Amino acid sequence: MKTNVRRILLALTIAGTGLITAMQPAAANISTPAQQKVQVPGYYRMQLGDFEITALYDGYVKIDNKLLKGISAKDAKTLMDKMFIDSSNGVQTAVNAYLINTGKNLILVDSGTAKCFGPTLGAINSNIKAAGYSPEQIDTILLTHLHADHTCGIADDGKMAFPNATVYASKGDADYWLSSAVMAKAPDTAKPLFKMAQDAVAPYQTADKFKVYNPGDTLIPGVEVVATPGHTPGHSSYLFSSKDQNLLVWGDIVHSHSIQFAHPEVALEFDVNSKQAIETRKKMFANIAKNDLWIAGAHLPFPGLGHVGVEGKGYKWVPIEYSPIIVTSDK
Repeated sequence: MKTNVRRILLALTIAGTGLITAMQPAAANISTPAQQKVQVPGYYRMQLGDFEITALYDGYVKIDNKLLKGISAKDAKTLMDKMFIDSSNGVQTAVNAYLINTGKNLILVDSGTAKCFGPTLGAINSNIKAAGYSPEQIDTILLTHLHADHTCGIADDGKMAFPNATVYASKGDADYWLSSAVMAKAPDTAKPLFKMAQDAVAPYQTADKFKVYNPGDTLIPGVEVVATPGHTPGHSSYLFSSKDQNLLVWGDIVHSHSIQFAHPEVALEFDVNSKQAIETRKKMFANIAKNDLWIAGAHLPFPGLGHVGVEGKGYKWVPIEYSPIIVTSDK
């Protein structure tokens, strides 16, 4: 009896194996698909009260380690190694911009590089479209400063890339970067930066859509201008507030997240006034950490959104966690 049962089970097992084998396609007929080699569109959303914040990725640029001032090469490498950053051929640094829909205004803070720099940059316009908006819908552009990686994107071959937008810049930066007299006295290596800023704003000046503001001016409801000079004479940040939630779009307060949070005394070669930039950064870190603000940074790893926390004698960057749902709280 047991022998017959074993024979039946063996027959069923063999039959089942044959059926499974018959159902499987021959391995020879399966080809591995080609790698896609295309990244997802560079935008990320969060909600700030009633405001919708969309981070936009322009691309990346590599910063030479020698541009960092106030830290030894050995100590800089130690900090970057700690964060698994390969610094052997410069450090990859993101270029971000931010689109804020307040319900009444569609505001772009900074505009990326457009065609001013290499092929790893210039994606702001395409990512605006990928995010569901069009350049024509943007009515306001706030520039943190007039460096080319923040301003070049507002123009396209001498024309307004955002035809319905008014562009705002601080008087301190306009008086510096748009001055032919200041440009004439600048080192030859810096003159192209003046020219790119002047070319970018020119079509808006012609259309009377370039506005210069002074510290303390109110530009748009729900947006406060915060003076953060040093990197450039009139460098400004923008504090967006809605329903007791606050986000500071701070421009170029930080260029190296792996070094400058732990050591805010480290400056960048491109700072117009390094001492003032360091003082501003220390003041901003302390205030932001105390008040638990959201931060949006132009050169923080995309999407550049997060918080500043205290760590030892310095600070740390705490990036936002990806969420498939809209973020509705301040922390």
